[in-house]
Amino acid sequence: MPPVGKHLLPVHSGKVRELFALGPRLVLVTTDRISAFDRVLGGIPFRGQVLNQLTAFWAEILADIAPTAVIAIPDPNIMVAQRLEPVMVEVVVRGYITGVTQTSLWTRYARGERVLYGHRLPDGLQKDDPLPEPLVTPTTKALEGHDEPLPSDEVVARGLLDGSAWTQVQELALDLFARGREVAAEAGLVLVDTKYEFGVDGEGRILLMDEFHTPDSSRYWQADDPTRANWDKEYVRKWLTTHGFAGEGGRPPELPEELAYQTASRYIEVLERLTGRPFEPGAYPAAERVVGCLETLRADGIKAT
Repeated sequence: MPPVGKHLLPVHSGKVRELFALGPRLVLVTTDRISAFDRVLGGIPFRGQVLNQLTAFWAEILADIAPTAVIAIPDPNIMVAQRLEPVMVEVVVRGYITGVTQTSLWTRYARGERVLYGHRLPDGLQKDDPLPEPLVTPTTKALEGHDEPLPSDEVVARGLLDGSAWTQVQELALDLFARGREVAAEAGLVLVDTKYEFGVDGEGRILLMDEFHTPDSSRYWQADDPTRANWDKEYVRKWLTTHGFAGEGGRPPELPEELAYQTASRYIEVLERLTGRPFEPGAYPAAERVVGCLETLRADGIKAT
């Protein structure tokens, strides 16, 4: 993406998103970059648009459960959001035992662990089995490197949240996940697990921030597919592991063009199924369009809101 620092104040350049300050608000640009195992791997066509527009869709669906930071979507790849003080815990809710990363529930369970994130799991579970009930499995929110599993009682013990706020966050996460599963089921999808991030506004309210129920922050399966094929970023993670890379070291293999297009197709299908609307791609490549929108926001004082 061409430089836009002269138009807005850069705040953070992440693996996927570029953040800029605009007065009391944040402007988030969701790019097509994809990362896995803490490595940026390249671009997936229209991925940024899918993630941004799905987050906007879910912000409306979830608003009666938790207020969100979303203010406006002035461009398919851009979100204007309220600036919050982030809660330094990533709240993952899991409905199934699955995953291929070293910290995933299934990997740790298969190694013999039975007490995970403070929850005791029964013997005899198989990969991709449903859990007895959805579990909240928090992790640290690392600014660099890997997020680390965090037993639930450690959230309060480390002073990341007080007991009352942590209870509220867990209840919100479970309610959000239940709503997500309902909507996914109506679309013929299974919401397997997902990650939530929360922040606190100037009045002390806890709001949902970042992205919600996207194929990046969640795992999705097709409900009628017994093979449990992934319609999310796990599709890329699995390809990497079968090609000898799981993030431990060395350079990841280059993603072939066919895989990039297959991944884009899956992301787009998830969007279309959940929203019930056909995907309408923005002008592509997106860089010129995105920079133009950022210039307009800066010049007009966020007229979009």
